[in-house]
Amino acid sequence: MSSKVILSINAGSSSLKVSVFSYHPSSSSSDPKPLATIQVTGLTAPPATLKYDRGDHHIKSQPLSETDVHSQETAYEYIIHHLTSDAALPELSHPDDIEFACHRVVHGGDYDKPVRIDRDTFHHLEALSDLAPLHNAGALTIVKAVHDSCPKASNIAFFDNAFHHTLPQAARTYAIDQQVAKRNKLRKYGFHGLSYAFIARSVAAHLAVPASELNIIALHLGSGASACCIQGGASIDTSMGLTPLDGLPGATRSGSVDPSLIFHFTHDAGKLSPSSAKGMHITEAEEILNKKSGWQALTGTTDFGAISAKAGDGDAACKLAFDIFVDRIADFVAAYYVKLGGQVDALVFAGGIGEKGAELRRAVVGKVACLGFALDEGRNAEPDGEAVVADIGREEGGGGKPRVLICQTDEQAEMARECVRDADGLRRPA
Repeated sequence: MSSKVILSINAGSSSLKVSVFSYHPSSSSSDPKPLATIQVTGLTAPPATLKYDRGDHHIKSQPLSETDVHSQETAYEYIIHHLTSDAALPELSHPDDIEFACHRVVHGGDYDKPVRIDRDTFHHLEALSDLAPLHNAGALTIVKAVHDSCPKASNIAFFDNAFHHTLPQAARTYAIDQQVAKRNKLRKYGFHGLSYAFIARSVAAHLAVPASELNIIALHLGSGASACCIQGGASIDTSMGLTPLDGLPGATRSGSVDPSLIFHFTHDAGKLSPSSAKGMHITEAEEILNKKSGWQALTGTTDFGAISAKAGDGDAACKLAFDIFVDRIADFVAAYYVKLGGQVDALVFAGGIGEKGAELRRAVVGKVACLGFALDEGRNAEPDGEAVVADIGREEGGGGKPRVLICQTDEQAEMARECVRDADGLRRPA
């Protein structure tokens, strides 16, 4: 039997990223083979740009015509055309070669595992968009585009909150009227679950311990940032809540604030934002706290690398943004250390900032050094970039102290891997 193609699709508000994998249905291996990754960015700030990686072939920041690529639908059409036109990618020469299209869906409500998207599932996910109007709409738009362009593919939804279905009741429950909470599904869900699933599996393998015995504090730090407390390989707490807004600040998100702050910020908090559109009903409050806050509001830029560099050069606004981020991260590390009873195998940095931000890692580890975490300055400055998991901690006294690690997390690969593992259950009936 010939190999099959899987697309792992990650739809952002202004970007679309697709990774291509192949797998052989008769193989016992659960790890699909990566073939290529393609990304279109700048959909809300044209011209859009293309990034493409296939083996030794790389395209970086190639501008695309505004008339050809101006929306997520047209971005997907462009991506499929580009992939099927690449003679060096014979595994995908026609849209019908795609067996599975895996979609990262931020909010899946009570779904705790991947599901094949049929008519009923799609409508259920549309209803859930009220919980995540800024996040689910894009994914559902791409589901429609895949259905139209690749009719033979099975569309599979992977939910970013599913990893956190193990949250204890006390951790997931808000202190509000429980009848209202249950009726309106108001509880902590947590997100970045695909990343945390990848991190837990990879770190367990790196430390040579069973996943069921792994205790770590994981930090997914990017333009969206969160922390997760993992005990026995399962999530027992996480910083994001009902929506991804809660917890750590991000590029444009405020993170946790006093719930009444927004009403003092604007008297129009409950009105619909001008950004609202079909299938995306956003209030002024959601728009402000999700899109007009974070370190962009503090510094004027969403580039944390630039903020970190300017903070070191004495820029007051950038130093404040940097210090706020470090302060909030340290709060969660300390809280989760206590939740784990001090039995912590490792503190793990992941995500774009976690993987690349040496200064941030140094500052965070310095803040929580009293808990036994310590950096090796040389390895922190120049970690092993080829390793999925790299040690950057200082080893003292023959071990016994928690490790400090970097994990190059890969949500696309995690979706493809889970898809292969349950291919028979997810495949559309013939």
